[in-house]
Amino acid sequence: MIYFVVYLFLEVLISVNISSQIGGLATFFEIIFTAFLGIAILINFRTTFLQNLSAVSFNCIDLEEFQKLNLFTVFGAILLILPGFLTDIIGIALQFSVFTSMIINYYNVKSGKCNIKTDTTRKDEDVIDVEVINDTISDK
Repeated sequence: MIYFVVYLFLEVLISVNISSQIGGLATFFEIIFTAFLGIAILINFRTTFLQNLSAVSFNCIDLEEFQKLNLFTVFGAILLILPGFLTDIIGIALQFSVFTSMIINYYNVKSGKCNIKTDTTRKDEDVIDVEVINDTISDK
């Protein structure tokens, strides 16, 4: 209960301070913009989840990091939907931490077996090309 009161106090202080600096109309548009941004993140969460799932299956990230990435994405998107400057700041920070750890995991792989991109156009390398000569005797 005390944490909620502290959060509410900080949210009011930050919101009033920033709203007085940028004005009422800009505050309204900021609330609408971040709500749409949070909704767009939740709509596109399926692709992020599938990318993280493939990274787990190829041993690029472990299960604990998989859970954190997905939890931070959803929690940050929900915070972006809620009105208020403090929730928007925390929601955006959570989104950037997800992107940062995804970029780090993409370039700094923990396991040497991480091959997310599969080559579907690869030809059979084990096949030896030979020429077949048809030896038929023709009766003239």
